[in-house]
Amino acid sequence: MRHGIHFISGLPRSGSTLLAALLRQNPRFHTRMSGPVAGWFGTMLNEMSGRNEYEVFISDAQRRAVLRGLFEGYYHDVHPHKVVFDTNRSWCTRLPALAELYPDAKVICCVRHVGWIMDSIERLVRRNRFRVSRMFNFDSGGTVYSRIGGLAEPSGLVGFSLNAVREAYYGEQSDRLLLVTYESLSRSPAAVLDAVYGFIGEPPFVHDFDHLAYDEAEFDDRLGMPGLHSVAAKVCHTERQPLLPPDLFARFVNDAFWTDPRLNVRKVKVV
Repeated sequence: MRHGIHFISGLPRSGSTLLAALLRQNPRFHTRMSGPVAGWFGTMLNEMSGRNEYEVFISDAQRRAVLRGLFEGYYHDVHPHKVVFDTNRSWCTRLPALAELYPDAKVICCVRHVGWIMDSIERLVRRNRFRVSRMFNFDSGGTVYSRIGGLAEPSGLVGFSLNAVREAYYGEQSDRLLLVTYESLSRSPAAVLDAVYGFIGEPPFVHDFDHLAYDEAEFDDRLGMPGLHSVAAKVCHTERQPLLPPDLFARFVNDAFWTDPRLNVRKVKVV
């Protein structure tokens, strides 16, 4: 990647699309919502493993070349001119590999109190009351308890992402990690972007926080969750009461491990 590559990862409904929309204002940068490269990355690792009878002909050097080729090929028309930010929640589980493939790459990890993540997803479910989403396997049944329970499972959308962030936060490559809280991004976007630019070593850029434009309507419509990746025109923080039942919201009160300095044993920078 001629001008470099960085990654956006973290928890769903925590500001990654908003961050991408802001970074896109800089003509030096290319970024958008989650893309297909992370999925290809995992598939190719599997196909180059012992499950493939031809694995005996594949060296680690070839594995590295193939995996780099995924990025080079997908961003072929972009990377000669811009710094690339690839977004996917699974990148937090790939830090050892990313560190070897791209030694200068950093990971911007968006986080938010899990109760508010669940609340945000449930609000979308109720807003799209006449749609059934792939997020819940196109099942129109269940209750708020079964929906949130499924999301919180280790293999669920939120449970997997939370464990992935923990893995990166306590891992050997945690120095490549910058945690950006949703609260900071929505309340103080200028300060957050200053921290991001300093972390990745890019010159400052003046952003417009009152006129944003980003949407992935077709993707969200196919998912059965319109509005999932819609960004408001102005960056602002909105206070509200939780929609979830109090006992359900309270299940996640202790999950925001990044807010406790005593648990930050590797001194990861949190904005």
